[in-house]
Amino acid sequence: MELATDRLLLDRLSLDDAGFIHRLLNEPSFKAYIGDKGIRTLDDARQYLRDMILAHYAAHGFGLCRVRLKADETPIGLCGLVKREQFVDPDLGFAFLSEHWSHGYAFEASR
Repeated sequence: MELATDRLLLDRLSLDDAGFIHRLLNEPSFKAYIGDKGIRTLDDARQYLRDMILAHYAAHGFGLCRVRLKADETPIGLCGLVKREQFVDPDLGFAFLSEHWSHGYAFEASR
């Protein structure tokens, strides 16, 4: 599955995304606004991908997508629907590397 917008590509994450997940989840803004997920190593990132992201796909058929720039396929964030226990309906979730904030990418990806 791959979705495309004018500037972005969205697709499912895999274990190959451990380096990107490690970087994103250790950004100070991610820890401050979303929470510290305890991802300290690449092995932690792979385990997070297995237990959270990939398990969510398997359980619900949808989840967070990797968001990449169309121009060079650089991963810049996550965006997608997440089933949260406290809500009846899926919730929109997103997180982007701070250097890619204020470019409208979250709005474009979520649209």
